[in-house]
Amino acid sequence: MKRLILGGVKSGKSRYAEQLVASWANQSGNSNRSVIYLATAERRDDDEELGKRIALHKTQRPSTWKTIEEPVKITDIIETASGRNQCVLVECLTLWVSNLLQDEAQIAQGINHLCKVLETYEGEIILVSNETGLGIMPANELARRFGDEVGVLHQRLAAICDEVVLTIAGLPHHLKAKK
Repeated sequence: MKRLILGGVKSGKSRYAEQLVASWANQSGNSNRSVIYLATAERRDDDEELGKRIALHKTQRPSTWKTIEEPVKITDIIETASGRNQCVLVECLTLWVSNLLQDEAQIAQGINHLCKVLETYEGEIILVSNETGLGIMPANELARRFGDEVGVLHQRLAAICDEVVLTIAGLPHHLKAKK
């Protein structure tokens, strides 16, 4: 199952995604299930607040979940983690796009590669991302480019994923459900 969880800042999307992962991991009859928490946030010495957020998120996760911090090359990890008894939680794709912008990487190439990997992925994968397109048009070029790239990413992922959920005020709203 491929799931895309969208929402604004502090909308409850991460908590909802983690609940889905915990439910998947604890399903009876299969103790061989493993979880990878793929974190895209980069620690920076000049951002103490982000460091505190990352530390808090770590303490809230079960110790049995393997955490991998990778800001850019997430598709490499997803590819190697594919398997029926494997769940990958990617937190979060908007930070990933931001990291690609900062590294001047080819965003279109990254999105294409991610979508290609997801099409053949076997297992459970939950992708978390901030919905950024509900506000006003940004005043600067970089912010507009970021919003455009994230919008394209979300549309492409929504077409691939079995389930798409938008969280608002801690409540999940199912936009697309597996048939």
